[in-house]
Amino acid sequence: MTLKRCFPPVVDAHTRVLILGSLPGEASLAQSQYYAYKHNQFWRLAGEVIGQDLPDMEYAARLKTLLAHRIGLWDVVAEAKREGSLDSKIRDHAGNDLASLIASLPELAVIAFNGGTAARMGVKALGDIGDQHTILKLPSSSPAYAAVPYAQKLVAWQALREWLS
Repeated sequence: MTLKRCFPPVVDAHTRVLILGSLPGEASLAQSQYYAYKHNQFWRLAGEVIGQDLPDMEYAARLKTLLAHRIGLWDVVAEAKREGSLDSKIRDHAGNDLASLIASLPELAVIAFNGGTAARMGVKALGDIGDQHTILKLPSSSPAYAAVPYAQKLVAWQALREWLS
């Protein structure tokens, strides 16, 4: 199995919402970009939440726009062995230092997990630190999570707006 590593966090001192995924998939790793797989709905969902057409932007502009709307990104898993992109294939994982990142974000109000695996691993990793913030468990933006239609995912994701105004 191949060892996969996450990307650095995309945050700044004004980050109010931190969205945590599990671990970048193959397309993301190949392009060194969060949510690079064209069928992943992350950029579409996040764009609708903030009222911006993120999918049509260049990657750097997407990140800059998220930060301008006080949204940060990172992953729960620092590195793991995994064949392919499915979360269910993650093995021997090491978690990111979520506590240190969260402590460095003075305006952070909500930690949102993109999908069940990120939520399970992340809530466990946060421990008592999670009690100091609102925790949202969002339906996964991954195309592998097709049990929930896009419209239903969007309703859940729009809960993020409460912390962005």
